[in-house]
Amino acid sequence: MTQNRLFHHLLQVLLGLILCLFIISVSVTVTLNFRPLYYADIHLLNIRETSGRNEEDIRANYDALIDYNSLFNHEPLSFPTCTMSESGRIHFEEVKRIFDLFGWMAVITLPLVIGGVILTRIWHRYLWIGLAGIFSIILPVLLGIMIAVNWNYVFVTFHQLVFNNDYWIFDETTDPVITILPDTFFMHCALMIFALIIACSILCLFICRYLSRKRKNNK
Repeated sequence: MTQNRLFHHLLQVLLGLILCLFIISVSVTVTLNFRPLYYADIHLLNIRETSGRNEEDIRANYDALIDYNSLFNHEPLSFPTCTMSESGRIHFEEVKRIFDLFGWMAVITLPLVIGGVILTRIWHRYLWIGLAGIFSIILPVLLGIMIAVNWNYVFVTFHQLVFNNDYWIFDETTDPVITILPDTFFMHCALMIFALIIACSILCLFICRYLSRKRKNNK
């Protein structure tokens, strides 16, 4: 294999990884900001009954949390009608840093993906798009199986790996916002993220196959 050929192969693998990161980060960011999912869960999960709050109050506190986690928000978290402990505040700050990481990942990888598209039009090499589809689909499939088997284990293990404290274990007497954030809602978020990633993965594989066939037919 010549150096030029090796370079093209390595570049396509790198571009595939970048597109994979873009797909994952966008899927997480879109899910975070897709408020209709939570609004539907207010009724589906009977959050009004379990929290003892009306829907307007629930939405107001949830919206405050999502606004706080927005990428370009630098204001401190403040709930309209829920008190918050110091450990709760620290935990939400840690969560925001994670969401900011995904947000900035999407921002940074976008121009790189655009650059990959431009190179594709010049070199007519599409393998990296298919590789991104393969890379992206592996993680959701594995985690999806784990969630189907034991969601509680996945939920607890995730928090233990990501956070180096137990501040994520809320006491509803000091942090009543936890009563409007049931574990099942987070499972629905995870499923939405996986669904978006898998959809993008399938699209990448389809595009790669279509462009490869088109190139072959044009020869």
